[in-house]
Amino acid sequence: MDWKNFGLWELKPLLHLLLPLCVHWIAEEMTVSVLVDVTTNALCPGQSTCSEAIYINGLQQTIVGVFKMVVLPLLGQLADEYGRKPLLLLTVSTTIFPFALLAINQSKGFVYAYYVLRTISYIISQGSIFCIAVAYAADVVDDSKRAAAFSWITGFFSASHVLGNFLARFLPEKYIFLVSIVLLIFCPTYMQFFLVETVKPAPRSDQETYCLTRVVEVIDKRYKSMWDAGLIVFSSPTLRGISFVSFFYELGMSGISAVLLYYLKAVFGFNKNQFSEILMMVGVGSIFSQILVLPLLNPFVGEKVILCIALLASIAYALFYGLAWASWVPYLSASFGVIYVLVKPSTYAIISKASSLNNQGKAQGYIAGVQSIASLLSPLAMSPLTSWFLSSDAPFNCKGFSIIVSSVCMMISLCFACLLNREERSNNDKEEDVETPLLSES
Repeated sequence: MDWKNFGLWELKPLLHLLLPLCVHWIAEEMTVSVLVDVTTNALCPGQSTCSEAIYINGLQQTIVGVFKMVVLPLLGQLADEYGRKPLLLLTVSTTIFPFALLAINQSKGFVYAYYVLRTISYIISQGSIFCIAVAYAADVVDDSKRAAAFSWITGFFSASHVLGNFLARFLPEKYIFLVSIVLLIFCPTYMQFFLVETVKPAPRSDQETYCLTRVVEVIDKRYKSMWDAGLIVFSSPTLRGISFVSFFYELGMSGISAVLLYYLKAVFGFNKNQFSEILMMVGVGSIFSQILVLPLLNPFVGEKVILCIALLASIAYALFYGLAWASWVPYLSASFGVIYVLVKPSTYAIISKASSLNNQGKAQGYIAGVQSIASLLSPLAMSPLTSWFLSSDAPFNCKGFSIIVSSVCMMISLCFACLLNREERSNNDKEEDVETPLLSES
């Protein structure tokens, strides 16, 4: 078996990136299934349905979406200018503090404080870790092998989720946050010592300026750079089209993920163990599809076909959850996650191929910012709609109606995906961004 055909050989330069990121994802994922019980017990003790928790999650997602519209493109640009390593160190470190609070105490006050710190953490790290990691991979992986490499990265992401949920399934609840904190501290420590920078920073002027003048200059530079990133995306038909695909897909999927576990707990009485089982089942299948299926199929059918198939699976995923009539149906619905996880790597590959080497961070960050707009808008409808249909005041008996509504957004995303045209490079490739330092020659 030639592992080069599977993209495995291309991961060798990414070893010191993927190892700490996998540990980080394990640490985050092992807390997911237990957080529903912790927040529900703190905010609505003795109840299976907690509207307050649903609304707080929706509010958190809205606030994060507002700030991520600016922060994600900004972090992508800073990664192009000042290097991938410092930005990765920043983003992976922010998760330590909110989980430390829950390790100390899980009372109502500490849960509120957790939500505040976790919101700040999400603003900085949610989506940006993947964007910077993909830009790092684009620095060291040949263009023709990037789709396979990105698939392996997301495959490791799924494998980390499986291990995280495995730990959550069998570890006692009181140890979960302690173990998570230890793993989260390991990640930036490892990166600091072993991760090699791939970007050559631009020379900085030694001329001192007044503080206020300097701040104005930085803000002006960031605005111009973000405007330039927008021009890069919208001057390319492929990048423009994939931005619409990403927007509507995120609009539907983020709405589902924000309320899904609370919906399952309210309707079927699921607890930490059932959540872990569902998430592990999806993760195991995702490893296979991302590490083996996508690298094998991509040379024959291309990223666009894989993206469309994955979007079809996401629609089925949403419909089965929304129409779930028995406790085994969520397990059937989760099985479609094996296919819909291919949306991310195929999207990254399409963006990467349509962007120049010097604009990888800008393009990935800008489209991630577009996704953050969707994650801002989604909870405005999903949180009240979910609470309404889970209550006794629902206009008709369909507790998963909000999830069915989300499936419509993914149908629109599929329509835009079908209209994508093949494009290897952006029209702006020959134009150098004078405000952005060049990546080091590799």
